[in-house]
Amino acid sequence: MFLNHRTPVLPTPEQALRGRPVPEFTVPSRHTVLGNPLVGPYPEGLEVADFALGCFWGAERKFWQTEGVWTTLVGYQGGYTENPTYEEACSGLTGHTEAVRVVFDPAVVSYEELLKLFWESHNPTQGFRQGNDVGTQYRSAIYTHSPAQAEAADASRAAYQKVLTASGHQEITTEILPAEGRPFWPAEAYHQQYLDKNPGGYCGIGGTGVSCPIGVAPAES
Repeated sequence: MFLNHRTPVLPTPEQALRGRPVPEFTVPSRHTVLGNPLVGPYPEGLEVADFALGCFWGAERKFWQTEGVWTTLVGYQGGYTENPTYEEACSGLTGHTEAVRVVFDPAVVSYEELLKLFWESHNPTQGFRQGNDVGTQYRSAIYTHSPAQAEAADASRAAYQKVLTASGHQEITTEILPAEGRPFWPAEAYHQQYLDKNPGGYCGIGGTGVSCPIGVAPAES
């Protein structure tokens, strides 16, 4: 009983599962909705953004429905285990989040607009959980691919914290870290575009109901 209710704890690198040098499965070649390749290299002019906002099934759908998004795929990121499986990630012994990789055309949709969608699509104040989903893999995270992304992510977090606080919400627990050194390991085929293949499937995504400002003055103003 006590084990079933214990607070999730991230493993140390020494505690984490070792993983494997090559994946145990093959990733599909193309997106079932957008029709574009899932895995890079991607066409010139496109950019990559990585987000974790709870169960990646519903999170991925939020992004593939966005105009300007070229492809999306789900995977595991932010932990220690190489080429993990879903079962390993859910064990809490890999340190990974359930993440969504978003490949987008910045001429159509800006990174700031994707950040707004990220913040509004989940509750970033819940720590190692998202709604009824509890575990370190459900924590909120942004993995940035450039100094510009890092700056935009930090600014958006500060701006959103301001309106969340005014609405009575707690502190944001989202981690913002460089994607460099935190590889994105694609998930199994059945997880890719899961809610397209299973329209009535589980979606645990739900926001706070508080709008996130973008293109506004600094949060401290």
